[in-house]
Amino acid sequence: MVDLIGQYNKIQKEVDEAVINVIRSSAYINGPEVKSFQKELEQYLDVKHVIPCANGTDALQIAMMALGLQPGDEVITASFTYVATAEVIALLKLTPVLVDVDPITFNIDVEALESAITPKTRAIVPVHLFGQCADMERIMKIADKHGLYVIEDTAQAIGAEYTFSDGTKKKAGTIGTIGCTSFFPSKNLGCFGDGGAIFCNDDELSSKIRKVANHGQSQQYVHDEVGVNSRLDSIQAAVLRIKLRYLDEYNEARRSAAQYYNDQLACEELIVPATAKNSTHVFHQYTLRCNGIDRDALRTFLNEQDIPCMIYYPIPLHHQKAYQQERFTDENYPVTLNLCQTVISLPIHTEMTREGQDIVINGIKNFLKK
Repeated sequence: MVDLIGQYNKIQKEVDEAVINVIRSSAYINGPEVKSFQKELEQYLDVKHVIPCANGTDALQIAMMALGLQPGDEVITASFTYVATAEVIALLKLTPVLVDVDPITFNIDVEALESAITPKTRAIVPVHLFGQCADMERIMKIADKHGLYVIEDTAQAIGAEYTFSDGTKKKAGTIGTIGCTSFFPSKNLGCFGDGGAIFCNDDELSSKIRKVANHGQSQQYVHDEVGVNSRLDSIQAAVLRIKLRYLDEYNEARRSAAQYYNDQLACEELIVPATAKNSTHVFHQYTLRCNGIDRDALRTFLNEQDIPCMIYYPIPLHHQKAYQQERFTDENYPVTLNLCQTVISLPIHTEMTREGQDIVINGIKNFLKK
């Protein structure tokens, strides 16, 4: 599904030198590489504050802790997403409220979101799924109207750009109250282990986020908040600094691969992914919808041909034992349930070749001929 070795081979000299320099410096934690990466990512995103942390799940948890959300507060997110988004809500004894998604973008359904707001609602977590932004202009208007925080889950969409109706453009993760991302190796901007970051434009809130991420400390041995220990190590920061220089190139390579898939695979039986009119798409995943054909049979056929494919996410969150509530009835999730039965993701990464894609494409076409 990804070719991390091929990507590494192209930047091997730069990465090796950067990693060796960290080892020689012995500045493994919060060293100069972390501070430099923080500044460079702030410049790339045009955001005032980037707070690196240990992983994307920590980023979401730290964000919610810094906002002072209390047990019983409701936080709205989508049912069609990875579990980490809801997991941190539950870990903090908040109440996950799961809603349906849009059938075109797979991002949170804005009308369903607004209908789910109650007096207990405190925050919205839109997930920029598979590489494009949720409808942030409408979400921000709803949040302003009801006095809610917005925490963007940008783990799959770093580098995507959202355009507002007045022409203003902002990078994914820089629009809401707080943005969160993951640097898991397979992400569009991935390190060689775990890593994450939090984005914020509010000085006071950013200061609190930094405290929470560092044991709640305002200075050494002075703990103002209940915090956690969540740090991005210097070796990962060194790798990320190099990859950040190539991020736009990486995302463009993914878009090119996606367009080729679209051109070759669009047909009645397969619904190719669409790009929202107000967001660019960085194609963390390339996800088809099967229309009138057996998705699981297609997956089996491709696997038998040694052609990689994946299904994200086969079980919706509202069906997961850990997150079930009586109010989460299937009639409120028609799109989510359909996607769980019909989506299939194909290999897409920065090192894709047309020859490699043709193997995947021909495999799918052979299945359709059966």
